[in-house]
Amino acid sequence: MSTHAKRERLLLADLLEAAGPTAPTLCQGWSTRDLAAHVVVRERRPDAAGGLLLGVLKERLERAMAEYTAKPYEELIQLIRTGPPKLSVYALKPIDEAANAVEFYVHAEDVRRAQPDWAPRVLDPVFSDALWMRLERLARLTGRRSPVGLVLRRPDGQTAVAHKGTPVVTVTGEPGELTLFCFGRQDSAEVALDGPKEAIGRLTTAKLGI
Repeated sequence: MSTHAKRERLLLADLLEAAGPTAPTLCQGWSTRDLAAHVVVRERRPDAAGGLLLGVLKERLERAMAEYTAKPYEELIQLIRTGPPKLSVYALKPIDEAANAVEFYVHAEDVRRAQPDWAPRVLDPVFSDALWMRLERLARLTGRRSPVGLVLRRPDGQTAVAHKGTPVVTVTGEPGELTLFCFGRQDSAEVALDGPKEAIGRLTTAKLGI
């Protein structure tokens, strides 16, 4: 496993363990147990994980989720820590980094920011840049359902267009915060929004993300 993905994986496992199995998360309707089961199913049940995107596999995904949710919480945490099976595509370092660095960062924040005493996390510049590079590639995908034009901007002025259209809302923030915003965590992302009031309202309630 490569550096960012491995670090975020272990952080997520630690946060889930500390929160316990019944704590809330930012994933609507999901407890920490549900989130842990999701992470394990995604890595260990590729036959079912496709249900996240394909309706034809939805029932299989639901069965797999039920199976893993019923497992001891400590077992789920250990499965997350140890990572995917050796024959999994996620065991390949380039795929691990591409698929999991953002995934685990977002889910770690799903746990952290659902707690009443959470505080902003300062990311190191290298990881911040890595998140930005990934977000640039994913911007059009995560913003495809935006009801308004959507421009992402870092504090240093770098921008990415997530959705073309008018009126335009510009969302400014650090890459980690912009990532959360684009993955549907608009209410919990620490960003500044600039644009018509009505357009901002529509954007903040839109279903963004993959």
